Amino acid sequence: MKAKKLKTESLAKIYISASFNNTLVNICDSLGGTISWCSSGAVGFKGTRKSTPYAATTAIETAIKKAKEKGVTEVEIYVKGPGPGRDAALRAIKASGVKIALIADVTPIPHNGPRPKKKRRV
Repeated sequence: MKAKKLKTESLAKIYISASFNNTLVNICDSLGGTISWCSSGAVGFKGTRKSTPYAATTAIETAIKKAKEKGVTEVEIYVKGPGPGRDAALRAIKASGVKIALIADVTPIPHNGPRPKKKRRV
């Protein structure tokens, strides 16, 4: 059986999901197909060390190295979530040498939120 040959463009989109427990990185092409992905857990961190900025940096570096091998030179970054890996991830991308075209925060924010607790009666 013949292996599929992926045609990748130089422009890619990086989706970073930074939760309090982990940092997930997904690098996609313009159609949304995954070029490479990584997470703090996949790099080898376990437990509370997964939620550190260093773990996020390592995950980003691994994902970008794989994407560069496939021809990615310019990226758009979409960051989601409140985790500690947000800023560290952006610094790691800047240091990796790819050109950054856009940085956007796509964290979902509720318009009204959940119903509040009932009033306390004493």
